[in-house]
Amino acid sequence: MTSPILVDTDARGVATVTMNRPEAHNAFDDALIGALADAFSGLGDNAAVRAIVLKGAGKNFSAGADLKWMRRMSEAPRAESIADAKRLATMLRVIDRVAKPTVALVQGAAMGGGVGLASVCDMVIAADNAIFSLSEVRLGLIPATIAPYVVAAIGPRQARRYFLTAERFTAEDAKRIGLAHDVVAVADMNAAANRIVDALLGNGPVAVAGAKKLIRDVAGRAVDEAVMNDTAGRIADIRASAEGKEGVAAFLEKRKPNWS
Repeated sequence: MTSPILVDTDARGVATVTMNRPEAHNAFDDALIGALADAFSGLGDNAAVRAIVLKGAGKNFSAGADLKWMRRMSEAPRAESIADAKRLATMLRVIDRVAKPTVALVQGAAMGGGVGLASVCDMVIAADNAIFSLSEVRLGLIPATIAPYVVAAIGPRQARRYFLTAERFTAEDAKRIGLAHDVVAVADMNAAANRIVDALLGNGPVAVAGAKKLIRDVAGRAVDEAVMNDTAGRIADIRASAEGKEGVAAFLEKRKPNWS
């Protein structure tokens, strides 16, 4: 049986997770959902891993939910359907909260849940042939489990359009509304990913994980006394850490830090 994902980690500590259902346009079912959750959880716990790249095999990133799986769930008892949907929600949260920086490479179609997968990654590089759509309402459904992440990526105003119209939009549109960071030719995707990965590898791994968590913890919060105390404590702690001391010393001594 073909594995629903492929995982490869190179000598730099860069892990590439490839959704491996090209015949189904990398649509996700319960097997792919479970495999992605397990892979990202394991990579997050692996100290040797410095960054994670998510991609789809074949011509398309992901067509979203496998409709045969969705139809099967529509006929299941409600409790079973809720449990199934929570497995998808858990997978998205695992990817969103993994302590390592994540980069999605999106080519071809990114439909429905495929947009959700892109939204839970820290950085998105879109090929110039990428086509996006939050297509659920066209099927009489709603983008429920992916909504918190997509709205965080594109904002409520853009969500009001694309959640409700289900229209398709281009890679340049995705960049304009905040979903994608860069748009490149298909042939240049790996080079673009390597530029980002090289930047990530030059940074302190503990600091990168801390910065990622910091964003989640302060986003949308008022800058009150609690936030000021929290952030002051974080900078004090990381300044006193081994990595913080090494980074400052390396800069002052005009040498590369020990993680580089």
